[in-house]
Amino acid sequence: MHDEVDELVDAWTRERSDLDLTPIEVFSRISRLARHLDLARRTAFADHHIELWEFDVLAALRRAGGSYELSPGRLIRETLVTSGTMTNRIDRLTARGLVERLPDPNDRRGVLVKLTPEGREAVDGAFSALVDAERDLLADLPASDRTQLAALLRTLMIPFN
Repeated sequence: MHDEVDELVDAWTRERSDLDLTPIEVFSRISRLARHLDLARRTAFADHHIELWEFDVLAALRRAGGSYELSPGRLIRETLVTSGTMTNRIDRLTARGLVERLPDPNDRRGVLVKLTPEGREAVDGAFSALVDAERDLLADLPASDRTQLAALLRTLMIPFN
């Protein structure tokens, strides 16, 4: 099998045979796969009328379990955005009826962000569609290879945790 990255590497090898192009072979494929994954995610989420950023917040709340609520600070840590960005996102999700702000019973000045039933329905539907889309992307890879790929990618990701 030969893909577009092989062609890219062949061309660079011809032009820069002095370089080890192994990183290009790995990361160019990851980059191209990321584009396909981004498109699959956008499609899965659009079918449930939510954006990528909305899914990030709603999914963090859904994963919290229990009453599906988190502090804005915890949402910031879960989604890796600034406090100003999170405030804007919470405002927009509240306006859509997907989350609500509640007083924090443990902090008179604090608030909690809670997933509404509509928000839970949206995130559950989008997540199911996402899992289906991602399964389709992996369809040509045998299960043992998927397990090995996940382990290799985990090893690559550990330094960033």
